[in-house]
Amino acid sequence: MADRDRVVWITGAGSGMGAAAARHAAAAGWRVALSGRRPDALEEVAAAIAADGGEALVVPLDVGDRAAVDAGRDAVVARFGRIDGLVLAAGLNAPRRRWSDQAMDEFDGIVATNLAGPVRVIDAALPSLRATGGVVVIVSSYSAWAFNPIAGVAYSASKKALAEVARTLNAQEAGSGVRACHLCPGDVATDFLRFRPAVPDAAAQARMLTPDDIGRTVRFVLDTPAHVRIDELVISPISQV
Repeated sequence: MADRDRVVWITGAGSGMGAAAARHAAAAGWRVALSGRRPDALEEVAAAIAADGGEALVVPLDVGDRAAVDAGRDAVVARFGRIDGLVLAAGLNAPRRRWSDQAMDEFDGIVATNLAGPVRVIDAALPSLRATGGVVVIVSSYSAWAFNPIAGVAYSASKKALAEVARTLNAQEAGSGVRACHLCPGDVATDFLRFRPAVPDAAAQARMLTPDDIGRTVRFVLDTPAHVRIDELVISPISQV
């Protein structure tokens, strides 16, 4: 199989880490399927990839919608005939993060996006991944690796659970060649910072990782040889505490 035949399906691909992962994967020769809730943003990413000579398919969906995820999987396979990789970068948080002020509807939405969403996409794509010996990159959080008191109840719990999603996938699907990486980025300067109770200022953001840092890391995992599994990878700025 030539490198240009490989197909990666990326959720949360309209901005930030997901968009950067898509650009870096396309630069490495992957054909890219872009999913997220904002079609216009996805189209912009697809246009940038096409301008650089890559190939991208826009598949708008909400990872919380099971029927939409299944339809998205079908659209990717119909266009490309295969799925060799997943990058699960859709995420959600809320400013109200403490037991004293959290709202349960926000809690449910965060868990649905951060935990149930990746599981739903993996489940939908797994037959194709088994056929190709595919690789799954679960974009989690530094707070899944080391407790972060400001990350919030729902966010911390949902991201921590992704470690077990990766472990069970590796334990149960190794025979078919499927590999999963639990990727734990530290502070990254993206629009996601708007969900914080206090948005970091420009000086603080300048010390953070960039989306491109994560995009290059995802590309490294995607391009790892088929006999190699990176179970967990933590990447942080030197200022991370």
